[in-house]
Amino acid sequence: MPASEVHISSFIIYCSPNAMDSVRDKINSFSTTEIYAESDGKFVVVMETQDQGFITSTIDEINEHPEVINTALVYHQIETDIDTLDTDIHATATTDASIGTPTPQEDTL
Repeated sequence: MPASEVHISSFIIYCSPNAMDSVRDKINSFSTTEIYAESDGKFVVVMETQDQGFITSTIDEINEHPEVINTALVYHQIETDIDTLDTDIHATATTDASIGTPTPQEDTL
């Protein structure tokens, strides 16, 4: 695996609305997960790691939580050259196409 490889994934976790606190604690116990959104019995979780296997093992561990109904992988992207990706993102962040004015980021580039 290249040293600059990164796996970005997202998944939805379903649980009983009464179990939100317990499941939230489980999700937050992983250093590579971030809760992006939540509502009655659902969490949208984003994960970034250098190992694809860690994604599946994390999902398996979350699914083993007694109050989790199901976890569904929604998205998985592999970036193999994040140095170039960072450069590309900064190079294209010059204007806001929706209104045609410079973005605040342009002042810091």
